[in-house]
Amino acid sequence: MEIATFVVGPLQSNSYLVADETARRAVVIDPGMESEAVLDAVRRRGLRVEAIVVTHGHFDHVFSSARFKAETGAEVVMHPGDLPLLAEVPETARFFGIKAPVPPNPDRLVREGDTVAVGGLSLDVLETPGHTPGSISLRLDDAVFVGDTLFAGSVGRTDLTGGSLEVLLRSIHGKLLVLPDRTVVYAGHGPATSIGFERRNNPFLQSRGG
Repeated sequence: MEIATFVVGPLQSNSYLVADETARRAVVIDPGMESEAVLDAVRRRGLRVEAIVVTHGHFDHVFSSARFKAETGAEVVMHPGDLPLLAEVPETARFFGIKAPVPPNPDRLVREGDTVAVGGLSLDVLETPGHTPGSISLRLDDAVFVGDTLFAGSVGRTDLTGGSLEVLLRSIHGKLLVLPDRTVVYAGHGPATSIGFERRNNPFLQSRGG
């Protein structure tokens, strides 16, 4: 397994390329703006992208899903709870001075307990709402891709459409902090961290005892 991180677009979003190098199969997580480097890596390594997973429906994480689908033929995967946010993408992006199209509807809707299989890899879907109603995280062995639910030293904002701090903290404590301390956290923005480090040090999680 290989995990490559690409920091893309004006909001410095993280796009991830997760590959089964033996099978030459891959999944792209959160194809944001200005993601050409991700496609270049796919072509250079001779990978076949079998899934494009969107952790949540905000424009900086779904911006290039149409292009990636057209370039790779892979299915777009997301949670049904964020379908209403797709129609809001142009308006939300305009607030940041960015022109964005309405993303394509997903080809596959996933919920808690579903898996996304890529080659010999299996990503387990965790429902982690709070930042958005349909936010998901993806667990793969000792790694978890959390979108904008949890950050190194912080948590996702909850002041946008459908956000809830109470729901967000319940998701983090109930779905993420129960994972082993060694689990590497790959967030939607910023550096990677670990479950153990965030449990002990994240100031937003201490009020509930970590």
